[in-house]
Amino acid sequence: MNPSTALARVLVDELVRGGVRDVVLAPGSRSAPLAYAVQQAERDGRLRLHVRVDERTAGFLALGLAKGSGAPVPVITTSGTAVANLHPAVLEAHHTGVPLVVLSADRPAELRGTGANQTTVQPGMFGPAVRWSADLPAPESVESVGAFHRSSVCRALAAALGAPGSGVPASHRGPVHLNVSFRDPLTPDDEQLIARLGHHDRVEGSPQLSQPGTQLQGVHEGRADGRPWVEVTRDSYVVGHGGIRDVPRTLVVLGDLTPSPVSSQQVLRWAAGRSYPVITEPFGDHARDGVVPHGPLLLTDADWLARHLPERVLVVGRITLSRAVAGLLRNPAVRVELFSGQPQWSDPGHVAHAVHPLVQLLTGAEAEGDGAWAATWADDGSAVAKAVSASPAQWGTGLAVGELLGEVLPEGARLFVGSSNPVRDLDLGLAPRSAPLTVVGNRGLAGIDGCLSTAVGLALTTDAPSYAWVGDLTFVHDSNALAIGPDEPRPDLTVLVTNDGGGGIFRTLEHGAPERADDFSRIFGTPTGTDLAALCRAHGIRHVLAETRDAAAEALSAATEGITVVEVPVDPESHRSAHERLRQVAHEALAISG
Repeated sequence: MNPSTALARVLVDELVRGGVRDVVLAPGSRSAPLAYAVQQAERDGRLRLHVRVDERTAGFLALGLAKGSGAPVPVITTSGTAVANLHPAVLEAHHTGVPLVVLSADRPAELRGTGANQTTVQPGMFGPAVRWSADLPAPESVESVGAFHRSSVCRALAAALGAPGSGVPASHRGPVHLNVSFRDPLTPDDEQLIARLGHHDRVEGSPQLSQPGTQLQGVHEGRADGRPWVEVTRDSYVVGHGGIRDVPRTLVVLGDLTPSPVSSQQVLRWAAGRSYPVITEPFGDHARDGVVPHGPLLLTDADWLARHLPERVLVVGRITLSRAVAGLLRNPAVRVELFSGQPQWSDPGHVAHAVHPLVQLLTGAEAEGDGAWAATWADDGSAVAKAVSASPAQWGTGLAVGELLGEVLPEGARLFVGSSNPVRDLDLGLAPRSAPLTVVGNRGLAGIDGCLSTAVGLALTTDAPSYAWVGDLTFVHDSNALAIGPDEPRPDLTVLVTNDGGGGIFRTLEHGAPERADDFSRIFGTPTGTDLAALCRAHGIRHVLAETRDAAAEALSAATEGITVVEVPVDPESHRSAHERLRQVAHEALAISG
């Protein structure tokens, strides 16, 4: 066995011992030792391998797998620009606390800085976006592969999960970078190849932790009991000192809690025990008793809000969507307090008076809120919901699609929603529903890149009915996510694409004002004219064009095997007017309710 093969097998063995069950590989030559090692590990039933030809797609697939499972997921690349293509996924993982493990292959030290092909400075490439990084040198011999390398893997996984001793707070999990140098030869020795020729069968079913140390004879075999080289106990979340004072007229704004030691249901129970009304962004669990229906819409009515202004707003998690919420937080008459699961709390408006650890929501005695005031929020929210239901959005608008999703998605479904218009239309258009629905998004940086790949990764981690909703630009931008090889795991996933011919989000902003129409299309709308049906055919993906509400409902309700793309045309001119109309419906309902 040569040193590169030995190193790769030890690293992969230790990753599996540390809890890794999914690995994403973007093939290349310098990373070949790792590719052989993970393929053998899959054959041995120890992990599930996903191969992608585009590193950017691979990075976001790994992000989705890690986001869905909560476990660290390595993504393997060769050297050079391949590593740099992971940067968008690393940044998203950094801002959302997802345990993404970058495992990049590199040239040995004697080739760095010499002008060698496909060689650049990879250590430190991701800067402060990673929680931990290490640069492992190429081993000189098989015998030199051992405890140092296993310990490095354990450190990487501990930092990704925010475990004690890693130098990373428990609430600050996130991406890590393990850069590994390999020296030729990069392929297994001939006798090792011959030994594998009879092992052709792919392992069916879920990966099992079995045969620790398989194919490691003569190499550092790790702990005899199959456990990690270094076992790190996850730290408990530390409750901060000091209580949350009682302010009767308190409004809770619930944002994205990923990652968090506290669930949305726990937040709602905590708020209900204090008679605090709750408004939410669309992320998380949507079978939510106690949430004010269409809460963000209530905030758009300035007169109503002035009459029912809270004394304090408690922001739980990270909020990124609503301008009306941001406007409320900037009101100098309102005290703002945050509950954060991250050391760097989210306060872009610099309005917070206090910051509390999220786990403080699980402690303390119940307070007495203003029940009558809270009931007004709930009653008026219900009045708005009734008015919106009685005056549904016209088909051909994103809001109508959001309403439809709330009606047809099955119980227990998981929906990934893209950035730009879909997430906003869902926020405004989704009516209260009793059937559980979990909504997930890439809100760390709220980019359109990698959304399909993330959705594929999420769908591969669950048996729940899986859906994604993206716009046409988001779909085209990550269409390589559909390039899945014939031997790769494929999810059952329905992808809804609202096609408004370009960047419709800008039509809802100042750039989309009628007086700026002459400048809009080329530099903001950016229509591509891509034939989505032809694009799907090129990848062997089923495509359904749903031009009517009934057709869309039928396509979204159908059982899916593999990936199905449902394209719904949307009038690009409708976004601005549809949102204005919805706000007017809410205003009229609130005027009647008083």
